[in-house]
Amino acid sequence: MRKKERAQAVTELLKLGYPDAKCALEYTHDYELLFATRLSAQCTDARVNLVTRDLFVRFPTLESFASAPIEEIEDGIKTCGLFHTKARDLKAAAIMLLEEYGGRVPDNMDDLLRLPGIGRKTANLILGDIYGQPAVVTDTHCIRLSNRLGFVKDEKDPVKVETALRALLDPAESSDFCHRLVLHGREVCTARSPKCQNCCLATVCPSFPMDNAKPAKRKPKK
Repeated sequence: MRKKERAQAVTELLKLGYPDAKCALEYTHDYELLFATRLSAQCTDARVNLVTRDLFVRFPTLESFASAPIEEIEDGIKTCGLFHTKARDLKAAAIMLLEEYGGRVPDNMDDLLRLPGIGRKTANLILGDIYGQPAVVTDTHCIRLSNRLGFVKDEKDPVKVETALRALLDPAESSDFCHRLVLHGREVCTARSPKCQNCCLATVCPSFPMDNAKPAKRKPKK
C-alpha cells in the first residue's frame, strides 16, 4: 500500500473510531484558544483547562491581560509550568493583538508567527479550529504516530512531519485528522506499551506486530 493510500485508509478508520474530532482545550473567544495552547507547552490539556477556567474569569478581556501586572498573570498560571515565560508571552501577545490586529487573532500563518511565543503548532491549530483552514498540528502524538504509520521514517522534526502530512492528506480532512491522532495516541497508540491488539488501524499499520496478532499461548506449568 502506498503512503497516500494508507493515509486515506487511516483517515477513514479514525473517523469511524473517533467521530467527534475537536480540540480538548476549552475556550470561548479566539484569543482564549491561542492563550490556552501557549499554556499547554509541557503541560497537559486537562491541567490547562483547570487553570484557564479561573484565568479567563480573572482576566475576561484582552485589555485586562494587556494592562495586568505580569506578577498577577504569573500567579494565575503557576501550575502550568514555565509560568514566567508564558505570562510574559500572554501579556505581550494581548498588547500586540490590540495594537496591531484590532483585537482579533490573525487568520494567516505569517501574522500568527509574529505573536510572542507562537510557533507553527499553535498557528496551525488556530487556522484549523478558528478559521476552518487546512491545517496540520504536529504535536508529540502526531509525530509519534506518523512514524509508526510509515508516513515518515525516524523523523522528529515537526516542520518536516507537517510537510510530509500535507502531501498525503486531503486538505479538508487534515485538521480533524490531527485531532483524531491525538485521541488515538492518548488512548491506544501510547508512547510506551501501545495497545496494538485494540487498534482500529491494525489492518493498515506497518508497525503492527504480526507475530503478536494472536494471543500468546500460556506456557504449561512445570
